Amino acid sequence: MPRPELQAPPEIFYNDSEARKYTTSSRIIEIQARISERALELLNLPNDGVPKLLLDIGCGSGLSGETLSENGHHWIGYDISQSMLDIAVEREVEGDVLLGDMGQGLGLRPGVIDGAISISAVQWLCYADKSSHEPRMRLKAFFGSLYRCLSRGARAVLQLYAENMNQSEMIMTYAMRAGFSGGVVVDWPHSSKARKEYLVLTCGPASLQTALPKGKGEDGEMCSDEDDSDDDENQTVGVYERNRPRKKLKVNKKGKSKGKQWVLKKKEQMRRKGNDVPPDSKYTARKRKAYF
Repeated sequence: MPRPELQAPPEIFYNDSEARKYTTSSRIIEIQARISERALELLNLPNDGVPKLLLDIGCGSGLSGETLSENGHHWIGYDISQSMLDIAVEREVEGDVLLGDMGQGLGLRPGVIDGAISISAVQWLCYADKSSHEPRMRLKAFFGSLYRCLSRGARAVLQLYAENMNQSEMIMTYAMRAGFSGGVVVDWPHSSKARKEYLVLTCGPASLQTALPKGKGEDGEMCSDEDDSDDDENQTVGVYERNRPRKKLKVNKKGKSKGKQWVLKKKEQMRRKGNDVPPDSKYTARKRKAYF
């Protein structure tokens, strides 16, 4: 059976019947609880007894939010499916649920969220369900708004099912460009069914306090260091650095920078066409200073 994200947009796929079927499945409930517990563990929240305000992205009918409530935290749920949120309200979940498209940004106040989780949701942004959708721009809007709403040093743990390596790299690239540090933690890397990938992101630069934990092995224990390095397919931790692309210098067809002579030539061409062109001076085509 094809993956849900290949069949229809989330707000259409999770209609009333599908949302109710999803919420009442004992198998789904068990899986959601297990993954949510692991995501909460990877958040590494301070054990000070103070409830935190967490964000559940793609909360659906509130199955993952129940895990947050059971651990004594307050939460805000964000989902694009009205049918899923209707069931969440019907089930009287303890969190506040919001209807919205994460690909258009989260729209929350800066610095108010102590941590964020997402279970099986972020990969939906890699698909263009409408003519106006461009996956890269949607990922940029999502990660930019997520970075802004998190408090400094807070974590976001995003469990996802990427279709291929290109999707994983695209998601990670836009997370790093937004300012996050972190990487990928893989549980049960040698299992085709139990394998789970978690994108563990920290709001701010990497430090000793933000080091990634080990992924879990097939026996449920943490993987050893030998599981990390050689096999890219089965590695348990992948660490990435921030990678903001540099602005490219405009070049001509011969590969040379467009200097003053090129600008003067273009201005002369514009004058011959009868256009109003500013007069040449010693400031023409001069590089501006960088101001901060």
